[in-house]
Amino acid sequence: MSYSKPIKSPCLRVCAVDGCANVCRGCGRTLKEIAGWGRLNDDERDAVLRELPARIDALGDRASAREEALAKIREALGE
Repeated sequence: MSYSKPIKSPCLRVCAVDGCANVCRGCGRTLKEIAGWGRLNDDERDAVLRELPARIDALGDRASAREEALAKIREALGE
């Protein structure tokens, strides 16, 4: 029996979109990225993951849990 590996994700289960930046205040992804996450391949996910720290930083105080989000992103990237 074979099992597929879990899909890596930066999700913090905050799921609150910032109206100004149009990204999730938890993970930094857009609604389109969140909705299509399961259809992306690993390289596409990694490309988005590498963009997320800058998005989280751009949110500033509006980011829900900056350090937790950055740690989750690094974990998803295998860093």
